[in-house]
Amino acid sequence: MKTVDKIQLKANLLEFLQLVELEGEEILVTDGSKPVARISQYQNSLTTAELFKNMRGKVEYFEDLTTPTTEEWQEV
Repeated sequence: MKTVDKIQLKANLLEFLQLVELEGEEILVTDGSKPVARISQYQNSLTTAELFKNMRGKVEYFEDLTTPTTEEWQEV
């Protein structure tokens, strides 16, 4: 991971973004020696169907999930 001060980043932002885009390099942005941000490639997040695909067909419901309840929760 490349470390860059925010002043350097401001002066050369396009170059650093190209480094991230083309080479996949992550950049840690610092203010002095304190880390303030990390720049990395965008990754698509999983859809709900993709996330729970291994669970499909394995969950069993014992009652109608849309039935309203008047039962109050007990304090924990």
